Amino acid sequence: MEFLYEGLITITWQQVVMWVIGAVLVYLAIAKKLEPSLLLPMGFGAILVNLPLSGVLNQTLPGIGEVTGILDWLFKVGIETSEAMPLLLFIGIGAMIDFGPLLSNPRLLLFGAAAQFGIFATVTAAVLLGFNLRDAAAIGIIGGADGPTSILVSQVLKSDYIGPIAIAAYSYMALVPIIQPFAIKMCTTEKERKIRMSYNPKSVSRLTRIIFPISVTIIAGLVAPASIALVGFLMFGNLIRECGVLKSLSESAQKELVNLITLLLGITIAASMQADKFVALDTVKIMGLGLLAFVFDTIAGASFAKFLNFFLKEKINPMVGAAGISAFPMSSRVIQKMGLEADPTNHLLMHAAGANVSGQIASVIAGGVIIGLVPGLL
Repeated sequence: MEFLYEGLITITWQQVVMWVIGAVLVYLAIAKKLEPSLLLPMGFGAILVNLPLSGVLNQTLPGIGEVTGILDWLFKVGIETSEAMPLLLFIGIGAMIDFGPLLSNPRLLLFGAAAQFGIFATVTAAVLLGFNLRDAAAIGIIGGADGPTSILVSQVLKSDYIGPIAIAAYSYMALVPIIQPFAIKMCTTEKERKIRMSYNPKSVSRLTRIIFPISVTIIAGLVAPASIALVGFLMFGNLIRECGVLKSLSESAQKELVNLITLLLGITIAASMQADKFVALDTVKIMGLGLLAFVFDTIAGASFAKFLNFFLKEKINPMVGAAGISAFPMSSRVIQKMGLEADPTNHLLMHAAGANVSGQIASVIAGGVIIGLVPGLL
């Protein structure tokens, strides 16, 4: 069904649906404060690109010819051609992360690895639902609980679903405080959630903090070369933070750089949210698969901790394993809250934070593995 306005402009029902979706995203950003720095520009951008003859998109005008739209240009330059925006955002994210809790208890790295199960389980589910391997892999990376990685992988693999994937990744990241408690309670008992964990942090030297990002970059480059852009920019940001001689740059990376790139990335992604492509059954499938990915991640991390407890004298609270997803720092805060609900004297925040930052590393490595593996299978 189409509506004609003054005989010149055609408005389709799909465009109206996208206006509603855009308005909902703006509402969630403002009223519910769910990832406002991304959902607000994405929501407003969804409205912009679905206005009839929208000037923010490339178009041909009578008597003028081809006109370049700003959002199409930003998408081509910042995402499609160079993947610059997601990578630059990783510098700021790296500068924000304190790897101290992880370095004082390195075994927490295992939970970051275990919680990436959702990626590969979701790839399988996506293929079974009829997506080709390229699109299925891009959808599966939603399970990394890392928005920039989801955008980058879907772009590198030339997926047709960048917009829905970005919406799913960031929407579910914002809903971690709702999704994770539900998933954790599905796979743990009340007794397990009450397991107490002592915290005796080891002192982490400045030298160790400096060597760590360099070492991770070298190891990732050797093990998963396709991940080096992702891991390298993340670790470079962390090196700026930890070197101790670039304090002003570290603060700029954490604030101005992250804020500016996040703002531009959010509204630029809207260029892939045009109604004729976005309003489709596949979008609904992707949203469902994204939710499944987050649930799989959480259950996998918690289940791995339960498995380790068979061999450990000092038990691990399975909720700490669930914090191995990359949604930092939301997941660790959720685990702290749930720990206090189970036992008001049990503080799990630092353990959960260590697992949480390990998930940040694991998700970008997993993204690199997907980028390196999938093209060879096509």
